[in-house]
Amino acid sequence: MRPTRWRRSTHVVVGVAVLALVAVLVAAAALLTRPTSDQQAAEPAPAPASAAPAVVPVSESAHVPTPDGLAAALAPALADPNLGRFTGRITDALTGRQLWEQGADVPMQPASANKLLTAAAALLTLNRDDRLTTRVLAGDRRGVVVLVGGGDQTLSAAPRGEDTWYRDAARIVDLADQVRRSGTAATAVEVDVSAYSGPTMATGWDPLDIDGGDIAPIESVMLDAGRTQPVSVESRRSKTPALDAGRALAVALRIDPAKVTVRSTAARGTEIASVQSPPLMHRLRDMVNQSDNVMAESIGREVAAALNRPQSFDGAARAVIGTLEDAGINTTGARLFDSSGLSVDDRLTASTLDEVINVAAGDTEPTLRPLVDLLPIAGGSGTLSNRYLDTEEGREAAGYLRAKTGSLTGTNSLAGIVTDESGRVLTFALLSNDAGPTGRTALDAFAAALRSCGCHT
Repeated sequence: MRPTRWRRSTHVVVGVAVLALVAVLVAAAALLTRPTSDQQAAEPAPAPASAAPAVVPVSESAHVPTPDGLAAALAPALADPNLGRFTGRITDALTGRQLWEQGADVPMQPASANKLLTAAAALLTLNRDDRLTTRVLAGDRRGVVVLVGGGDQTLSAAPRGEDTWYRDAARIVDLADQVRRSGTAATAVEVDVSAYSGPTMATGWDPLDIDGGDIAPIESVMLDAGRTQPVSVESRRSKTPALDAGRALAVALRIDPAKVTVRSTAARGTEIASVQSPPLMHRLRDMVNQSDNVMAESIGREVAAALNRPQSFDGAARAVIGTLEDAGINTTGARLFDSSGLSVDDRLTASTLDEVINVAAGDTEPTLRPLVDLLPIAGGSGTLSNRYLDTEEGREAAGYLRAKTGSLTGTNSLAGIVTDESGRVLTFALLSNDAGPTGRTALDAFAAALRSCGCHT
């Protein structure tokens, strides 16, 4: 039998959706029945509206879709040519039984669905309260201080009291204050980026994505994950993130930023300042919910470091795959060049992605259960907040479907869970390559059909 914890988390989503609907209906009713001033004087005030939210577990006796019924229900959505080359697998979450598949063992471009593997490996390897430390050392030359990157991409140069991109981010100003309190008379800044090795851009990445805001060169110290406009969704990224961080520290210490240099060798010296990142679970939520590419690359390197592998693209990819294989997940066909899925050369199968979700819903690896709660909610949060709201079928799935999204040119992916109308929870992974112009909409329609297929025994 499978445990109920993940089922409860699924129905917390349902509860949120119901509460949101109740709130809308109450507000609409209030507008339609608002009394005139004369009526207000003559009529007593109505009793206040109330709600009784509850966590309602799914029933283990809920009907299971039949493979034939499921195939018939999905056929209209599957016929949409905008899906392009399409593979997928659908599984009963309670039993792990496969209910439907098409090309599930064919390696495909996964896009950001790859982040599911990174998140799963992190949950299996790291402590959910782990934090990354950024330090400042008194260097081996008089007046030189060294900013030592520890992989925290949330570090921000924002003054106290100003918003940062990441909640509870560490700040350069705190490092500068500690340096001053140490009595060090700083006259120059070096930036130690030796924690990471190898190239800063992965195979299969497009350098134009830096200006497009999707990625930055991956270095062990960055400000707001390389964003040049820290709280703007449309911000482009920096091409020199570590140098930017060093310059921000120099400015905070009233040092000429032109005196900042970057070193790839490890610095030695006495620690005079340090700040820490938010805990791993906060960073995982940012990574999965918002599909944060830089965060994914940083977390992949954390997994690599924990397994004594190089903190590089290759080291992280090998660490992630190895961790999942050790957990018994079949990664046949996997070929990864990064931890984010941004590489056009990445390949994963629908079987591997669905198995990750299915194991997270099961009892063989309890440490993976939080993965389900990290997934965006259809029509409600993260990268699915504005999806599943434009059609009747989509609206029926909103709140009942949670999935990691993925998008590249001509590629769309979804992998997650859905509670169907009978209360049965299904896991799924869907990969669409060489998609047409409405490929993402077609993929959403296919997934939404799982909510209301009416194909049970």
